[in-house]
Amino acid sequence: MMEGHRRRARGLPAAVAAVAVSVTGCTSPVAFYRPGEGAPDGPVAALSGPAPYVRARTEPPVPVATARTDVYAATRAGMLRPAVRAMPHRLYVPNARTRRVDVIDQRTLRVVGSLPGGPGPVVAGWDLRRLWSGGAVPISPRTGRVGRAAPGAGADAKRGPVYFDPSGRAALVPAGRWLGVHDPGTLRRRGSVRLPCTARHADFSADGTFLLVSCTGAGRVVRVDPARQEVTGALTLPPGARPGDLRLAPDGAVFYVTDAARGGVWLVDGLGLRTAGFVATGPGARDPVVSRDARRLFVLGDTGVTTIDFATRRATGHWPLSRGDTVPGGVSADGALLWVASPEGGAVYALSTRTGRTLHRVRVGGRPQAPLVYPQPGHHSLGGPGLYR
Repeated sequence: MMEGHRRRARGLPAAVAAVAVSVTGCTSPVAFYRPGEGAPDGPVAALSGPAPYVRARTEPPVPVATARTDVYAATRAGMLRPAVRAMPHRLYVPNARTRRVDVIDQRTLRVVGSLPGGPGPVVAGWDLRRLWSGGAVPISPRTGRVGRAAPGAGADAKRGPVYFDPSGRAALVPAGRWLGVHDPGTLRRRGSVRLPCTARHADFSADGTFLLVSCTGAGRVVRVDPARQEVTGALTLPPGARPGDLRLAPDGAVFYVTDAARGGVWLVDGLGLRTAGFVATGPGARDPVVSRDARRLFVLGDTGVTTIDFATRRATGHWPLSRGDTVPGGVSADGALLWVASPEGGAVYALSTRTGRTLHRVRVGGRPQAPLVYPQPGHHSLGGPGLYR
């Protein structure tokens, strides 16, 4: 089984698909045109039917990371794709109490809007041009308009984050003991993969040949082949482990899997399904975020943020936080700020990624959850809580 993964990894083509994004309706009227008509950025109506789609454009190539080199090569500061450079710089903050999405202007630090949403996180679509809020509600980051979810699309999305296959061919949602397979443009469900345990968090290998998902209650991580849509192996961590969210290392060699119970991060070889070490970070380790230069991993805990150096695989610093309920969102496009939310405090905060000092605070009320920082550098989005490649 492992040898089969190696063969596929060596022969994997660097394919990038243009995804047709579908909206079934909007809260405010939008004019749709036939191909070749209307504004260059306007939505286009397909000649074969009434469903609108957004026409794909050819853009200059962006470096794509290869296995064991630099997974995050296309996500450095300033590497915004032409399609998103003109997008407004916003924070999209789902609110568990109001079940809406609060929109914050990153430059003025003011709340500039409130959009319909759901209980789940806000994620960027594969091609970075569309956002999806909890319950599979599409949002245009350019205009702020909200569309209607496709019938039946939100059932899985309400239970877990939405992830996008690196090829852009499918959206995958860990929802309990199933991995939902959805259309990436509409989130309409296509099928599902049976999992051996209840999963929620995931990340992809460097070459996209497999997805590693974590099962907190079972203390296991499970490997899934997204192309064949089947489970190809599982690893049971040592007794007492409760794996949570995870991130792939920049060299693609291991996944950093947080463990709130053990108070640290497991290093897991996803291809060989074995552990490669453990880094202690403190109680409640969770919610890892990769720095903009891909040299450090920020790991939130009950007492603050711990930084891990990818090169040495060691904890190198700790930033105390008085807000124990804090949940992170992501780093700013220039890498200077780490945005987090305090559900109990009803506010979002910006921490300096150099010193950990709180630089900004924006009051939104309710119970704000992890903010989506947009736009982001990268060739495409893998969804989840801020995954870009």
